[in-house]
Amino acid sequence: MDLLVFDIQDAGVTYYTYVWKLYHIMEAASEKGKQVVVLDRPNPLGRDVVAGPVVVEEEHSSFVGLKDLALVHGMTFGELAQYFNGEFDLGVDLEVVEMQGYDRSESYAELDIPFVMPSPNMPTTDSIDVYPITGLFETFVNVSEGRGTTKPFQLVGSDFVNGKEYAQALNDLNLSGVKLRAAAFTPAPGQKLEGKLVEGVEVYVTDREEYDPLYTGLSMIHVLNNLYPDEIEWREDQWLAKLTGKSYIEEDLKAGLPVEEIIAKWDEELLSFKSTREEYLIYASGEE
Repeated sequence: MDLLVFDIQDAGVTYYTYVWKLYHIMEAASEKGKQVVVLDRPNPLGRDVVAGPVVVEEEHSSFVGLKDLALVHGMTFGELAQYFNGEFDLGVDLEVVEMQGYDRSESYAELDIPFVMPSPNMPTTDSIDVYPITGLFETFVNVSEGRGTTKPFQLVGSDFVNGKEYAQALNDLNLSGVKLRAAAFTPAPGQKLEGKLVEGVEVYVTDREEYDPLYTGLSMIHVLNNLYPDEIEWREDQWLAKLTGKSYIEEDLKAGLPVEEIIAKWDEELLSFKSTREEYLIYASGEE
C-alpha cells in the first residue's frame, strides 16, 4: 500500500465519529510513513458556525471526543486534517484535494448538489441541522433521540413525558431560530424505548442563521430535568462528559445552573480555538 484515500461525508460535530476515524487513519499513516489524501467535502452545517467546549478532559477522551476540538468545529475534513497534522504533530504526508466553488457560509441544504446520507440515522439535511442539538440526548438511558423512527434526531421523548407540557415550556424560552411541537412516536425494535408509545417534541430549525445548537440542546435537557427529575435516568458512564469532554456539564445541569452560566465556562478556550482554526481554513465565505 502506498497511500490512504479518505472520502467520507461529515456531520459537522465532534461526536459524529467519522472525524476521529480520520485522526486514527492519519496517526496510523504517520507511524507507517504512508501518504494520506483527503477528498474534501462540505461541512453540512455551514454558516461557519463554531460553538461548544474545546478542551477534552483526559479521563473522558474517547471515540466520540478524542482530542481538543470545538464540538461544532465549522471545518471541512480537509481543514480538519490540516489542523490535526499541525496541532498534534502527526507529521503525515498529507494532500487535500480541494472542492471547487465551495462557499463555507452555505449549509448543505443550500448547495446545488445532491445529499447522500452519511449514515442511516442521518437521512436528511433536517437531521444534520438538529444533530448538534439532540445528539446530546444519547446521554440518557430512558429518553429517545428519535432513533428507530423516520425522523432520527428530530424527535426527542420518553414514556414519562407530557409532550404538550414539554413543548410549551421550551417554546416559552423563545429559543432563537427553532420551534418545537408536541409529538408522539414509537421507536423501532433494537432502539431505546422500542415498541413504546412515547411523547416529546419534534425540533424544527426555522432559521439556520440564528439558531444556537449548544444553547438549544442544553436548554432542552435543562427543562426536561426540571420537569421530570425523578423519572429521567442518566447513563452511569458519564456519556455527556464523553460527548462534550467536560464532566461539569452534567453536574451543572443536575444542579439547575442556568445554561448561560454553563456555556460561559468554556468561552476562553473557544475563543482561543477560533484563532487557531483560522490558520487551517482553506475556503472563503461568500459573505466576505
